[in-house]
Formats: sequence, structure tokens, C-alpha cells
Amino acid sequence: MAATEDITESRLLLAEYDRIKEEQKARIGFRDNLLYFTLAASTAVLAITVQNRHAQLLLAVPVICIVLGWTYLVNDEKISAIGRYIRDQLGPRLAELSGTRRGAVFGWEIYHRGDANRTTRKRLQTTIDLLTYLALPMTCVIAFWCSRAAHPLLLIVSIVQALALAVLGWQFLRYAER
Repeated sequence: MAATEDITESRLLLAEYDRIKEEQKARIGFRDNLLYFTLAASTAVLAITVQNRHAQLLLAVPVICIVLGWTYLVNDEKISAIGRYIRDQLGPRLAELSGTRRGAVFGWEIYHRGDANRTTRKRLQTTIDLLTYLALPMTCVIAFWCSRAAHPLLLIVSIVQALALAVLGWQFLRYAER
């Protein structure tokens, strides 16, 4: 019985905070590594394409960017959702339980969002994301279209890729935190 007496709502909420901050930290590391991996994989495909002069290999870059870009976007959204949950649900509930004012609990979650340069940084990050996951693969698709390797079946594949990239780009813009 003594063990259950030590369990309070505040302790449960703090334990939840610790766990979701760990999840957020892991997702941030994974998301950031996805960007590096995308650039490395794309560079490798481009090097092989140039070396072997097989333009159809360019169509591997959009596949890489679509799959990894979507994974990047999903992780980025979950990272933001965790922050919103802490700000809007967890922090206010702990503030209420402790009798402190709103914003006093987990103040960093609110404070860092008030940085004067945050909007500029977010816009630059969205630009980097779009360059990596949209402009780079679209350049490869266009280069493929301009090559002699543009056979009908591969042309259809490249058009589907271009449409998928447009959807991915739209999703990046849609989920960009303002």
C-alpha cells in the first residue's frame, strides 16, 4: 500500500514529461540524420549516374527523397506535436496541481518560441527541406526528361514521381510551423 501512496498525479505527469521529452529527443536525432542520409544517398546515386552515364539512374533520387522526405516530415510533425502537448496540456495541468501560474511550469517550451529570429529560422529550414526533398529530385527528373533514356515506361514513372514530389512539397509547406 505504501507504494501506491507515493503515486500522485504530479509524479505521473512528470514521468510522462520525461518519457515524451526522451521520445522528442530521439525523433530530433533521427530526423536530422535523415537529412544527412538523404544527401549522402542522393550524392552516391548522382556519382554513379555520372560515372556510368545511365540517365535512368537519376530516377532513384526521387524515390530516395520521397521515402526519406515523408519520414522526415512525419517525425518533424511528431516533434512539434510533443511540444504542443507539453505547452497546451501537460504544463497547464501541472501548474494547476502545483498552484503556480500558467507558463511557470516547463517555461522553456514557451520561452524558446518567442525568439525574434524564430520565424526567419523556420522559413530557412523550410527552404532547406524543400531544396533537399523537392528541388534536388525534381532536377533529377528534369535531367532525365532531357536525356535520351526517356523511354515511355520510364517517362510514366518519372511523371508519377514528379506528382508525388509535388504532393510532398505541398505537405512540407502545409506542416511548416509558422
